Amino acid sequence: MTGTRTSTGRQWRGLLAEYGDRLPISGATPHVTLREGGTPLIHSESLSMVTGCDVWLKFEGTNPTGSFKDRGMTVAISKAVEDGAEAVICASTGNTSASAAAYAAKAGLTCAVLIPKGKIALGKLAQALVHGAVVIQVDGNFDLALDMCRTLDEKYPVRLVNSINPDRIAGQKTAAFEVCDFLGRAPDVHVMPVGNAGNITAYWAGYREYHADGLIDSLPVMRGFQAAGAAPIVRGAVVTAPSTIATAIRIGNPASWSSATAAAEESDGSIRAVTDRQILQAYGRVAREGVFCEMASAASVAGLLALSEAGELPAGASVVCVLTGHGLKETDWAIMGAAPPPVIPPDVDIAAELMGLSR
Repeated sequence: MTGTRTSTGRQWRGLLAEYGDRLPISGATPHVTLREGGTPLIHSESLSMVTGCDVWLKFEGTNPTGSFKDRGMTVAISKAVEDGAEAVICASTGNTSASAAAYAAKAGLTCAVLIPKGKIALGKLAQALVHGAVVIQVDGNFDLALDMCRTLDEKYPVRLVNSINPDRIAGQKTAAFEVCDFLGRAPDVHVMPVGNAGNITAYWAGYREYHADGLIDSLPVMRGFQAAGAAPIVRGAVVTAPSTIATAIRIGNPASWSSATAAAEESDGSIRAVTDRQILQAYGRVAREGVFCEMASAASVAGLLALSEAGELPAGASVVCVLTGHGLKETDWAIMGAAPPPVIPPDVDIAAELMGLSR
């Protein structure tokens, strides 16, 4: 007997369909989408208890390529196709290359990515390669690679899809919409990692847009955190040799520096630094709650804990920490931080002993 299945709801359609009226697209814009967005806002009982706040984790690692970059890329690639582009290019420490390669493949465009030599997590490099991108290693840092991309964009018929592309920022602001739609309001405090600084710029733009339209009554305080070894905004000077275990934010001259600073100042917030040790501890802490984020993501939680220890979080405040990417992109740290699994004979009693079980 053949049964029938009745749908009880609709599937998330992707950002161009869900928030198209708030994006720079028209009826003529093709929808190059992998059903990005709609990522979970996960309540953290542990962090709420430690900080005395109501803490939520916006886990962007559940996007199609495993990071928040997909939000902006669906818009950037769709607009590139609409404008007749045949190729796209980006500089990347990993996540942007993976996202650009996937969305370019979906659109049938040629994609080239310039990456700092030896400075990209293998999981991210694998994504760019498997999606067919032309991957070029540059003997220099991310900032040099981005400068090369800017020049290529000026001299050759390619579309640059780094976050200096305004379509990228427009797409990324949708995460703020999702936070507000879920909570029914804006959080009191929004904490996030800062690398190239496009994301804090985008979230602030999203919150301001909802506020201007009367959909939320207040705006959050924006708290951004760079890695101490790659903290040009905090230092007030370009870092020529950025160094941190958080590869996704290992950037010495952020493209969105001024707009990120403006977001922090306009919201009465700040951009500060956390050490690699703090990031690593936060990374492990979040994992113990069942959320596997990449190292750079943990900078937000490290920042949250630093704010709490300094007494800078209002008691009972609603706080959102952004986890920008999935931990499967860089598994080395997870494996190095764990003891090798023991090898035992096929004996259930030995297994039970290792599990701490008793009869």
